[in-house]
Amino acid sequence: MLSNEDFYLKELQELEQEHRDLNEIIDNPNSHTEFSEFTLQKLKKRKLLVKDKIQLIKNFLEPDSPSVIIRKNR
Repeated sequence: MLSNEDFYLKELQELEQEHRDLNEIIDNPNSHTEFSEFTLQKLKKRKLLVKDKIQLIKNFLEPDSPSVIIRKNR
């Protein structure tokens, strides 16, 4: 059975891979002819969502990181 930390590390790896894959698709010039503008916008939104999830997991795993401290002080 996975511990909480192991679970989040695995989730982090999967999300980082998904983010790289989305980045590759979005940045590929051929994708602009392969996909509609609507689909590209959905992919970009998904990429932002994945990025946010990655940051949440990193903040959970490293609660004393500067980004967490900055958010606490706002």
